[in-house]
Amino acid sequence: MTKPLPIFNQVAPSASPAPQGLPFLRLAFRPFYLGAALFSVVFVPLWVAIFLGAISWQPTPPALLWHAHEMLFGFAIAVIVGFLMTAGKSWTGLQTPRGPLLGLLITLWLSARVAALLAPSTVFALLDLALLPLVGLIFLRLLMRARNWRNVPLALILLLLALVNLTFHLSMNGLVDLTPMRSLYAGLAFIVIIECVMAGRVVPFFTASAIAGIKIEPVVWLERSTLASTALGLALWVTGQNDTAAALGLALAFAFNLARQLRWHPLATRNRPILWILHLAYFWLTLGLGLLALAELGLAPVSAGVHALGVGATGGLIIGMMTRTARGHTGQVLTVGMPERVAYVLVMIAAVLRVLLPLLLPSLSVFGLVAAATAWSTAFLLFLWQYTPWLMRSRADGKDG
Repeated sequence: MTKPLPIFNQVAPSASPAPQGLPFLRLAFRPFYLGAALFSVVFVPLWVAIFLGAISWQPTPPALLWHAHEMLFGFAIAVIVGFLMTAGKSWTGLQTPRGPLLGLLITLWLSARVAALLAPSTVFALLDLALLPLVGLIFLRLLMRARNWRNVPLALILLLLALVNLTFHLSMNGLVDLTPMRSLYAGLAFIVIIECVMAGRVVPFFTASAIAGIKIEPVVWLERSTLASTALGLALWVTGQNDTAAALGLALAFAFNLARQLRWHPLATRNRPILWILHLAYFWLTLGLGLLALAELGLAPVSAGVHALGVGATGGLIIGMMTRTARGHTGQVLTVGMPERVAYVLVMIAAVLRVLLPLLLPSLSVFGLVAAATAWSTAFLLFLWQYTPWLMRSRADGKDG
């Protein structure tokens, strides 16, 4: 049997305590991964039904803003919180939220999702704005206690995302003179930066660890140039001050990310689904930056780049990392079965249908939307079917966590 690997080989607790408390609330990945998957199964089809007029009921924000906000601050943030609060324990050797505190965090997240559907905008804002500052400060304090300075920028990005979310709610309620969608673009940009940082650590590490004969040493100047150009290009895009400058910045980010990924031997992973899903997802990140560059020049719709980053990159990295880390932290072997393989393929199909089909055959855009939503929701339904029993009970190896 293959021995599960930790998320990263950094600081680990010196001893494994006996399991305590409800298994569901022992580590953050358990409730937040389940919440994110359930969100995908329920909210994405609901959005399509609202958009197509199949139901007349409307959420608290305007439907398009609700969809964009919830995919970022509902779905993606749930996975990021679950991942970072779980990885933080491995990084620092310190205890991350569990038990009642973790229960409070997931309750805040769930309450905000319900409020977005049913509550007045003020109630939705108050609930939605509570989670990220709390998580960001907890995570920052944890890293500072352990003197884990390398990961402090991730905690700061969580706090910046909290400010972006605040700006969204203020603009949506007419309290600041800013287009709400601009705040959502900023939210997507910060999430992409997190993905760029984390993928740069885990994808080459996982690839080199799993495939004999592959050794991937980081090239410092390329890593720094990739992160800097990605941050700069996205910042210029979000601010919208100069289309030409934004196009150049995004094109540079596209080139650096592509050069970076080619060093990771993506073709060598074609027979290992748990790896190729991460490589394909990262390619969508690179493609998304390129499509945004074309959009700044009026050569492609902005939605193509946004959905390449949101569906292909974020969705692909999430389903890949959720399955891998959930297996590792529940004591399962790190070899995925047919449910996961089908889920990976479905998320990639959803990206093609949502991004490329409207570009090539605009007349089939509605079909592409419905088919993409079906593929996406089915993928996360498969995750729920396979992983809910593991996430609700103690680790298979009897350890805590």
